[in-house]
Amino acid sequence: MAERVLTVEGMSCGHCKMAVGGALKELDGVSSVDVNLETGKVDVAYDEAKVGFDQMKDAIEDQGYDVVE
Repeated sequence: MAERVLTVEGMSCGHCKMAVGGALKELDGVSSVDVNLETGKVDVAYDEAKVGFDQMKDAIEDQGYDVVE
């Protein structure tokens, strides 16, 4: 199991938190997501054999937010 902290721009409310968290949790291999609106950080625990950074980034960007690398 791997962990990664993503920096996401554009999140400002509970809906944003649910949209980003929900999109990531739908990905096969993501086991937990913790979204911090104040810092714009998203902690993700995932199985590297099933999902990668690009898939997580695409899922977040599909919700209308920007991932900063």
